[in-house]
Amino acid sequence: MTNNITINLGLLESYSDVYTAEVLAALSALAHFNKEIKQAMTARIQRRAERRQQKKRIAFLDPESFIPRTNIKVQDARDGKFEGAIIPPDLQRQWIQGTGPAAKPNAPVESSIRNVAYALLSGADGWMFDAEDALGQVQTMSLDNQRNLKLAISKDPIFLQVAEVVAAEMNRWSMSFFGQSIVTDWREQLRFTTKIFRARGLHLDDRHMLDADGVAMAASIVDMTLYVVNNYQALQNGGSSIVLYLPKIQTAGEAALWNDMLTALEDHLGLNAGTIKVYVLVEQLEATHQLMEIRAALGKHFVGYNTGRWDYINSVADAMAWDTTFINPDIEAITMTYGYMRIYEDRVRRAVNTPDLNGNFALWQGGMEPNIPVGSEQGVTASMKKAVAGAEREQREGASGKWVAHWKMVNIVRPVWEKVGQPNQLGREFPRLTYTQQDADRLILIEPAPTTIRGARNLLSVAIQYGNAFGQGMQAAALKPADFFGNDDILYLMEDMATGEIRLSILWEWVHKGARLSDDDVQTGTKAGDIFSMELFERLLEEEYEKLLQAGNKDVFDTSKTTTLPIAREIAVAYIHSEEKLPWFIDLLNINLNNTNLEVAKERINLYIETFKKDGKRITENLDTVKQ
Repeated sequence: MTNNITINLGLLESYSDVYTAEVLAALSALAHFNKEIKQAMTARIQRRAERRQQKKRIAFLDPESFIPRTNIKVQDARDGKFEGAIIPPDLQRQWIQGTGPAAKPNAPVESSIRNVAYALLSGADGWMFDAEDALGQVQTMSLDNQRNLKLAISKDPIFLQVAEVVAAEMNRWSMSFFGQSIVTDWREQLRFTTKIFRARGLHLDDRHMLDADGVAMAASIVDMTLYVVNNYQALQNGGSSIVLYLPKIQTAGEAALWNDMLTALEDHLGLNAGTIKVYVLVEQLEATHQLMEIRAALGKHFVGYNTGRWDYINSVADAMAWDTTFINPDIEAITMTYGYMRIYEDRVRRAVNTPDLNGNFALWQGGMEPNIPVGSEQGVTASMKKAVAGAEREQREGASGKWVAHWKMVNIVRPVWEKVGQPNQLGREFPRLTYTQQDADRLILIEPAPTTIRGARNLLSVAIQYGNAFGQGMQAAALKPADFFGNDDILYLMEDMATGEIRLSILWEWVHKGARLSDDDVQTGTKAGDIFSMELFERLLEEEYEKLLQAGNKDVFDTSKTTTLPIAREIAVAYIHSEEKLPWFIDLLNINLNNTNLEVAKERINLYIETFKKDGKRITENLDTVKQ
């Protein structure tokens, strides 16, 4: 039955291999969760508004309360009095997980599916195929992503033909870089990497599907259902687990909602409870106050946490937007050993190493390495040394592995764990979590660090470039500030959606909270102690934007300079000028997908801002197809 869902633009026919009868039946069975997700997202915005109005910080839960949607008391969750998951064999060693999309924008299958071949031949222990931060959403990319994964997991001849060619290309690169091949038997290599899928977060809507009320379907329902239903049999027949990454969870109640959806899908497919395994990306400040509760809410599904960097910084900035004393420094200073980041990471490793009722622990997967070994010999050497040092630090701190954002990094970073030889660090002893006021204060700990004009230029240049890449269908893009274009000693970094979010978030703080510069700057004539004003932002905006207009096609596509680049600039300006910090930069980008008309973009941006100001409602649906 599909009478409670509608798929737009004739896609049911052109993607019949993705929207199979089995998929449609499952979507229909889960469609009722759409209303509950929308209610949960309304509650998010209400909590956010309440914190702003009452100038209130996020606090730990009442230990005597119950986790919403469960019969688990908060204190029991903290004490490990719940039934968690046994880590399946193919997840017990995940030294390196790669991350990236399974599709390219506006590309035929034979080209688009190369992304999957690179991933599965890379030698990574797992590859998290992204439907969220790194996957472009122009046209039908979300469906191309699903199609390519289905073809690859089922070992379709199209994929195998591409994989053989890609293996040879990878070996040519590795011979020049390592002096040896990295793929010896490409067919055997395809069996090595665990396939993992990241669904879009609860806050995002699918662009192609409506529920029975004509409301855009939550992307989480769509992504989870399409991936699992299309691939569960092939994965199980190949001895692989069905594994998802769940992003942007803010509360244990939201985790319980995910758990209910996972259980409903398992029931629908006749799978045992807990068959689908999930990692949770700890990307939200509120989540760090509820780590054990989230673990307990996901129960048999939960296998581990991942500690990213960009999204988490953004969430802290957003949660503290009302506090004029909370001002982040230059983004380069906010490493995983900085202030609140260090405390966040420590809470995660304590949470996973707390046993459940059966003595089971969970995994901690470290953060993402964004470097790419492409540039001058000096630049690559310095960056790879830094990347390895970062991996060594995480391994020492207790991580069972980490992420890389490019297949070329796998064999550079993986030896850090390979040398140690342990499959994981499950159950390594750390102090149990505590829930004092001091613990809460430390989760927003700001430490002295530079706040500079150079830092502001970096923030602004990359934020606009990212918005431009998003509009071009590349939500994962290799970027660096415009002042370093042509300088091969400064490497490009793989950046995804969180890059734009946090860069504009910090600039918003600097302008609206009156950040004081820590250094003199000759070019602008500013001195240490000067306030970062809106006028200074406007000056830097004009200067940095002009550099992008003058950049070569390699760094800024010429075709984008009169289409998506001006829209990216307009979005950045609107975001920074808004007196109330907007909840999601991605919303402004999403409502302008497939639009290259600046005047239309301005109308949509104004509509979003006015709607949010008036009633606190985000516009998240596809404005091109949803009924107005």
